[in-house]
Amino acid sequence: MSDLLGLNAVAARDALDKKAISAVELTTAYLGAAEATAGLNNYVALTADHALAMAAESDKRIAAGAAGLLEGLPIGVKDLFCTKGISSTACSNILKGFVPPYESTVTANLWEAGGVMLGKLNCDEFAMGSGNETSAFGPAINPWQGNDKVDLVPGGSSGGSASAVAARSALLATGTDTGGSIRQPAAFCGVVGLKPTYGRCSRWGIVAFASSLDQAGPFTRTVADNALMMTAMASHDAKDSTSTQAPLQDLIGAVGDGVKGMKIGVPKEYVMDGMDSEVVTLWEQGQAWLRDAGAELIDVSLPHTKYALPAYYIIAPAEASSNLARYDGVRYGMRVDAETLDGMYEATRAAGFGEEVQRRIMIGTYVLSAGYYDAYYLKAQKVRRLIKGDFDVAFQTVDALLTPATPSAAFPVGRKIDDPVTNFLNDVFTVPANLAGLPGIAVPGGVTSDSLPLGLQVLGRPFDEAVLYRVAGVLEQAAGFTMTPARMAGGAA
Repeated sequence: MSDLLGLNAVAARDALDKKAISAVELTTAYLGAAEATAGLNNYVALTADHALAMAAESDKRIAAGAAGLLEGLPIGVKDLFCTKGISSTACSNILKGFVPPYESTVTANLWEAGGVMLGKLNCDEFAMGSGNETSAFGPAINPWQGNDKVDLVPGGSSGGSASAVAARSALLATGTDTGGSIRQPAAFCGVVGLKPTYGRCSRWGIVAFASSLDQAGPFTRTVADNALMMTAMASHDAKDSTSTQAPLQDLIGAVGDGVKGMKIGVPKEYVMDGMDSEVVTLWEQGQAWLRDAGAELIDVSLPHTKYALPAYYIIAPAEASSNLARYDGVRYGMRVDAETLDGMYEATRAAGFGEEVQRRIMIGTYVLSAGYYDAYYLKAQKVRRLIKGDFDVAFQTVDALLTPATPSAAFPVGRKIDDPVTNFLNDVFTVPANLAGLPGIAVPGGVTSDSLPLGLQVLGRPFDEAVLYRVAGVLEQAAGFTMTPARMAGGAA
């Protein structure tokens, strides 16, 4: 089993094509891995019978010479994606028991490409969190541990996805990124995570948090794997009015193109008080790697970056309060009966929504209310435009930006859950890209003195994911990140 689990997606795909392994064998290995690492709580549901049936069909297509891009590759799905006939809860009590009669466009694309669904992955409730601690199914756990052996968060909201890929209980995994929910968990778990440009992947069939910010993306072990999965995920979708018709670049080919002659910006505003010194050291090392590979490093300024977090935590809750108004106990999901209709609404939402979701709904309702709309929401939208303008100016002179992915390594479970403001600060390096609709990728760059992964972030122009893969490929090769977590299916490599 460990031999099969040791294959990355590109290598597994090659082995499947050569019929050195079968899709059923590979899927069986990953189902066993998920069970072996169940203590990490990164899955909320394993769909073993469904997975094996899909794998058997993959083997038939491979034998017939009709294999798709992801044929036979086992994939975990964040529980925010609706999957036809399979429970999809957004890890919230209010949606327990909801079984959608339709498939999200992104997952439909993955199955069309031959991917095999392993099950649904844990996440923060309605994607609201930075540690995967707000899930109704309990927290997902990072497979990495420091010297003290304390359980660490995998990051959020897509913590189950990052944890599963790192623990080798999923070969590939889907995530969503509203303010850093792919890139931060990827950095915490030592894997690769891409937030594509807003509109690159369809949002149809994904449970909405903040509709102007949400974007689906892939988690993988390597940059090449990421480009492979992203190629299958992305598509124009008429069912999503924000979906782009911009053609997708050759992402797979871009990985090995290098950065010679490119100009990489280093934003001075990303040096912040309270940053871990090891994060700064890695950032400086990343700059040196790119310089050695032939890139020119240029200092740039993003002066409105300091306003990104406050603007985000006005806009995102405002959109959440609107989106989550649909969960009322009438049409689907949980219902708590009461004597009146209003009473039923109140009781259902009080019982169904967790504390963090309730907090964000209340914040959002407040900033949209009469007398406060102009003071908060409208002002935040103006700030958002200024932040995007900063990036527009920077990209007139540079091809991409290099920043830290997170201000620190993963932190212990429970340490920050009671301090929402401190939790929000985990998104300080990732939120600006969401506000501006830009693509961003997190790549593991090294480890702390406590042997915990740290990641670097690359940001690029809208719909220019190919440049991100070029830069990320160079960083990955230079870093030579081969360390693996102690709690991993098949044992540490």
